[in-house]
Amino acid sequence: MFLAGGAAQLLLTIGLWLTELAARTSGVSLPWKLPAAAAHAFMMIYGVFPYFVLGFLFTVYPRWLHTPPIERRHYLRIFALLNSGWLLLYLGFFVARVLAALAVLLLLLGCLHALTVLLNVYGQARERGVHERLLNFALVFAVLGHAAFLYGIVRNDIVGYLLARELGLWLFLVPVVFTVSHRMIPFFSSSVLMNYVMVRPAWGPPLMLLCVAGHAVCELAGVPQWRWIADFPLAITALHHSYVWKFRRSFHSRMLAMLHIAFLWLGVAMLLYALQSLLWLATGSDWMGRAPLHALGIGFLASMVVAMGSRVTLGHAGLSMVADRLTWFALLGLSITAVLRIAAEFSLPWANTLNIAAGGAWLLCIIPWVLKYAPIYLLPRPNA
Repeated sequence: MFLAGGAAQLLLTIGLWLTELAARTSGVSLPWKLPAAAAHAFMMIYGVFPYFVLGFLFTVYPRWLHTPPIERRHYLRIFALLNSGWLLLYLGFFVARVLAALAVLLLLLGCLHALTVLLNVYGQARERGVHERLLNFALVFAVLGHAAFLYGIVRNDIVGYLLARELGLWLFLVPVVFTVSHRMIPFFSSSVLMNYVMVRPAWGPPLMLLCVAGHAVCELAGVPQWRWIADFPLAITALHHSYVWKFRRSFHSRMLAMLHIAFLWLGVAMLLYALQSLLWLATGSDWMGRAPLHALGIGFLASMVVAMGSRVTLGHAGLSMVADRLTWFALLGLSITAVLRIAAEFSLPWANTLNIAAGGAWLLCIIPWVLKYAPIYLLPRPNA
């Protein structure tokens, strides 16, 4: 049910922002009650990904930790809070700030309840690993990010919006997706490739955590010219993982290659971030705008949702884990979307056109993917 909610948010979030971009071409803007950029960032970070994260973790946490499954009443309550919050928030964006504040409060309660449930599962386990500890840490910052955005709405303070963005992106999403990739990509690779040696560099997750924390501190402190100190090590870490996980061999299977392609975007994004920071240090100016951000957000995070979501959905539904042309098209389409959005930062006369093209490409590749996979979420397992 959480994956179904996330699939709907993939369409709603970009559909709304594409409408805003189209309106701007006519010299107008939608009647936002909050800053449009802050609303867009919150929708992307907290509107799409938590559904997929919770849907995955509610399934695998009890399996990883050898505990009883999560009770139905818990995830139904969390699902109701998230859905109620987002329905109200879409209304609050354009009607009244007080509705937006109430909506974010519901989302905060849902996120806090989810954290409590997962920590309870973690507490029941006799053996606990580094992956679960890192995921718990990241989920705490998801809660704090919601609280920061609520503060921004109530006090009409841009600092709250900025804090919500940085906490959500760097201390929630990147650690979650990196950690899940660190655990699952070698495992999935070993089940597909012959004579595959499963490698999970033990130093990878702690170094990643140090780097993302350093990046977030530089952003919040207003010294982006020093981010390269954190960004270069994370870029090297990500590219090293792609190498030892045998990126080239992954193309033996499209489904496996999707995961490796999505993860490769992390290395690309962090190289762009590091280059941006060094240029800032050398010239005192920002030469790349939001290009690194969208390499990370679309290329890495959104692509991993499609790649991991496809693999997990087919596996848990008892269906053949083969990426058909539509699924492969969705993944490659997101890479094209990322390239278009990055190009918009370097083509000022065409920036809005390329932004709209990127939004259109997103919908063009995601709508068929949602139409294919959403029915699987809503129907019983074929072999149940």
